[in-house]
Amino acid sequence: MEQRLDYQKVDPAAYRAVLGLENHLHGPAGLEPQLIHLLKLRASQMNGCAYCVDMHTKEARKDGLSEQWIALVCVWREALVFQPRERALLAWTEALTRMGEAGAPDELYQAMRAHFSERDTVNLTVAIATINVWNRLAVGFRSAHPLDAGA
Repeated sequence: MEQRLDYQKVDPAAYRAVLGLENHLHGPAGLEPQLIHLLKLRASQMNGCAYCVDMHTKEARKDGLSEQWIALVCVWREALVFQPRERALLAWTEALTRMGEAGAPDELYQAMRAHFSERDTVNLTVAIATINVWNRLAVGFRSAHPLDAGA
C-alpha cells in the first residue's frame, strides 16, 4: 500500500484545525483517558483504519489498559470487562460512526445521559466525530502505520 499524499504537508492549516479538536479533548474537555481510548479504538476498528488502530492500541497499552481490555473492544457486546458506562459509550460510538444507517437512536442517547453529564456527552460526541475525521484522512490518503521492530 502506497500513501496517496501527505495531508499534513499539503494543507498544514487543515491538519492543525483537526489537531485543535484533539488538543481540546485531551485538555480542557477533562475526559477520562480510558474513555477516549475506548471510543477511538472502536471507531478505528469499524472504519478499517490500520494506522489508527495501531496507534490507539499502543497508547491504551502505554496508559496501563490491559491486553484483555484492548483485545475485547471489537467484541464488546460479549465481553465481561466493560462496565455499563463503557457499553453506553461503545453503542453511541457505533451509532454515530454508522450514522447514515440508523441515525442516533433515542435509547442510545438516553443510555449516554444515564452515565455522563451534558458536558461529557458533548465532548465524547466531539471525540467520536474527531476520530472519524482522523480515520477518513488516514484511510482516504492511505497513511501507513509504522512497523514495529520484529514485526
